[in-house]
Amino acid sequence: MQVRRIVANIAAEDPSAARSFYGDVLGLDVLMDHGWIVSYGSDATAAAQVSITSEGGSGAAVPDLSIEVDDLEEALARMTAAGFDPQYGPVDEPWGVRRFFVRDPFGRLVNILQHA
Repeated sequence: MQVRRIVANIAAEDPSAARSFYGDVLGLDVLMDHGWIVSYGSDATAAAQVSITSEGGSGAAVPDLSIEVDDLEEALARMTAAGFDPQYGPVDEPWGVRRFFVRDPFGRLVNILQHA
């Protein structure tokens, strides 16, 4: 047996409210939309990964999701332009990532990061 994919599921009364944050700002494509569930993703290959953590690193809160991007400064600019203000960072962490935390429309804490 091989795990092919891990999907984060976020409970929301109105799944369409995710479109601005996950679709417009982060640029993810709608992969599936049944009204009651909308899945966002990209065609880039992503490894299956799950992290179990007691803290978010550097004394930060544990984020609900971590999303790696190829241009953190662009992601930050797009988030702030769309009205999603950073809750932490941006900061260069000692383990080799630059990141910021932001809350999505459902209040989930999202870690946006780029490896050095």
